[in-house]
Amino acid sequence: MPLTLRLALRDWDYMTPLVLGDVSSPKLDIRVDRVGTLISHVGKSDAYDAAETSFSRYTQLRIDGDDSVVGIPNFIMRGFRHRCVITAKESPITSFAELAGKRIGVTGWRDSGNTWTRAALRREGVGVEDAMWYAGRLTEAHPITDRLDGFGRPGRIEATPGERPMVELLKEGQLDAIFTPFMPDGYFAGNSGFRQLLPDFRAAEHRYFADVGYVPGMHLIGFKAEFVAEHPWVMAELSALIDESQRVWLSKRRKYADTTPFMLDELLKSAAELPEGWDASGLAANRKMIADFAGELHVQGILPRLMTPEELFPFDVDGSRTSAA
Repeated sequence: MPLTLRLALRDWDYMTPLVLGDVSSPKLDIRVDRVGTLISHVGKSDAYDAAETSFSRYTQLRIDGDDSVVGIPNFIMRGFRHRCVITAKESPITSFAELAGKRIGVTGWRDSGNTWTRAALRREGVGVEDAMWYAGRLTEAHPITDRLDGFGRPGRIEATPGERPMVELLKEGQLDAIFTPFMPDGYFAGNSGFRQLLPDFRAAEHRYFADVGYVPGMHLIGFKAEFVAEHPWVMAELSALIDESQRVWLSKRRKYADTTPFMLDELLKSAAELPEGWDASGLAANRKMIADFAGELHVQGILPRLMTPEELFPFDVDGSRTSAA
């Protein structure tokens, strides 16, 4: 009789084969709940055994000594961040270096993606102390919540004035740029009034990849520790299924590329411009990326000390213990 695994995931396209059962295991009955907001702490959840988990928040659990969540280095959300900085169409700013001294909005201070984006700015000479930061909701449709997460500093890192939506502040010139991986409604319309800050963000991302050798990871799979203790094989089984779901989906996307007119061109470019295995799971394949992320969290004042990849991941994707475990 298969083991039931209750899993919370965002609606990533490459999870479709897993959700539909095209990719399955006789050992697991996977019940996927497609969520819009990440589960804040799967270790305390009564509803899930595993969940898509923020890399940044997972590191906070590890440094706090909270072992109720076991993360594995299978990064189900990855992406370059240079494309995630938007500005007003009429803005004269066209480089990250020009953001020095400017007002920048973020949707959450310690969010993994925003940490990586600040890292990209830091490579261009703009550190946390070189700009004025505001944390707030992107649009009116987003909730008003504490997005500073304890990292606010008057005169440097503050909540957006009056908790107003950042897109409105950008339109009015009260912000110079916003970090967001998810473009607001209407963004793709010709009259949206917004644009990516970098005119050729793809070229910037190529240079970044040539320098660092990876595509940044934002989210990983986190398991409830007590569930893993009872079923230690489950990490390897789920990780393999996720990898297979990605492989099956890419094959189908290449076959059915006509869903978007220029998809085939994009798929050809991605295959030619990124090395095979760029999205591989596992500690060895992601060690440099993990170490760099931990370093950024420390440099940016989010973690009080530097953590090693082994400290962050006591288990690899195959369930084996790492050297620090």
